[in-house]
Amino acid sequence: MARSLRIGGAYGYRSCWSTPILSHQGAVLGAFAMYSMTVREPTAAETRLIDFTTRIAGIAIERKLAEDRIHFMANHDVLTGLPNRALLEDRLSQAILYAQRYDRWVTVVFIDLDNFKLVNDTLGHNAGDELLKTVAGRIVERVRATDTVVRLGGDEFVVVLFDQPTNVDLISETLQTIRAAIAEPVQLGAHRLRATASIGIASYPKDGTNPDTLLANADAAMYRAKEFGRDNFQFYAPEFNTRAHEKFVLQEDLRNALARSEFALFYQPQVDLRSGLVFAVEALLRWNHPTRGMMAPNAFIPTAEETSLIVPIGDWVLHEACRQNKAWQDAGLPPMTVCVNVSTRQFREKNLIGRVADALKVSGLEARYLELEVTESLIMQDIDLAVATMNQLQNLGVQISIDDFGTGYSSLSALKTFPVARLKIDKSFINDIAADENDQAVASAVISLGQNLNLRVIAEGVETDDQVAFLRKNNCDEMQGYHFSEPVSAPDIEKMLSGEPMD
Repeated sequence: MARSLRIGGAYGYRSCWSTPILSHQGAVLGAFAMYSMTVREPTAAETRLIDFTTRIAGIAIERKLAEDRIHFMANHDVLTGLPNRALLEDRLSQAILYAQRYDRWVTVVFIDLDNFKLVNDTLGHNAGDELLKTVAGRIVERVRATDTVVRLGGDEFVVVLFDQPTNVDLISETLQTIRAAIAEPVQLGAHRLRATASIGIASYPKDGTNPDTLLANADAAMYRAKEFGRDNFQFYAPEFNTRAHEKFVLQEDLRNALARSEFALFYQPQVDLRSGLVFAVEALLRWNHPTRGMMAPNAFIPTAEETSLIVPIGDWVLHEACRQNKAWQDAGLPPMTVCVNVSTRQFREKNLIGRVADALKVSGLEARYLELEVTESLIMQDIDLAVATMNQLQNLGVQISIDDFGTGYSSLSALKTFPVARLKIDKSFINDIAADENDQAVASAVISLGQNLNLRVIAEGVETDDQVAFLRKNNCDEMQGYHFSEPVSAPDIEKMLSGEPMD
């Protein structure tokens, strides 16, 4: 009131009445003031007018605030407060118009956090949300006020770098700054982790002249960064779109492959090095593509893992391998183990144990004749979860082996806790084992380690007599590879084991 009188006094006013403008809940939204040239109180009519006016003003202000909130929510991400996809095109269009007028660049940066699902799955969605808010804040701090940082959804962000110089090196410096900021350690409860990101970049005008094209090309570049091992950035190149189209077609074909019964299993024998007898086979997936012919797993499994199709495909492999092994037993062949690879995505599925149990039940195969192969790198991602899952599988009676051993940097303290039956020496150590002293040292160490832990050791990728001789000399238990047999069809396995000539 005193301040109002001081302001009004300069204009000859002698009194002032100020009334709060209240919301319907009683919160103060503002104040309504009336001034008089004389010292007096408001009349009854003026009081009624003030009461009416403040009520109307309260309604109007509340409505405007509500409209502002609705507009903000429609154009901003609730979690991070960043602009969302609805604002992105407008901001990007304005930036392009400015660049056209002043002969500048606009750079679109597509950012996708690496392995974000792992954070949600292991630490919970609250931790994932905290990570997203932290990353969002760090990106905003590393760009200018004129730039725009957008959260598209999930773990995807887009940065529009406004009014850029036509200099790739300067853009690279900005990206390195953003990348370094994202990688700074984050404390999530009791866990301290470092996030990384795959980043794709497209610039106006060389990579596109409209928002849709620039975004699509930045997205394609981001996927290229993932192909290069993640935690890097890639500038757009035209061939990325060709690859992206091919990948899209492959994904669509994969979605239909199961329904069309286009998958098949081949089986590679595993041999006891002492007796020379086949004691197990590894089930290896092949895709009989309608136009590309028979495709090996490395041509389509990465795509299946990216799209989550690996889960139903892996389930089919599990059921088919169990069914085939039981069929061999029913045909009178000596009982043997069938080994099935389990992908990272499958291993983390909460119903994995149920899926395995169902495959055994449907096929009638005893659990001891099924072995699941998990990679060393997979189980090292979360040792506690891996051990718990493997214990549940072991309780079913299923055997477990560690595939690609020697590539995942297991600690001995961790290894001794794993309920596994076999270690599989990665073929990268077998290729030059006859001549390379380092490979010989690794293979010998794994064999010795396995024996000390009462585990069997199998070498994969064995192709030559020299490799076999080294393995026998060093008391390796088992081998698998072209030296004995390539992967063959189920009927050929039956002929092989019954002594019949194969086709």
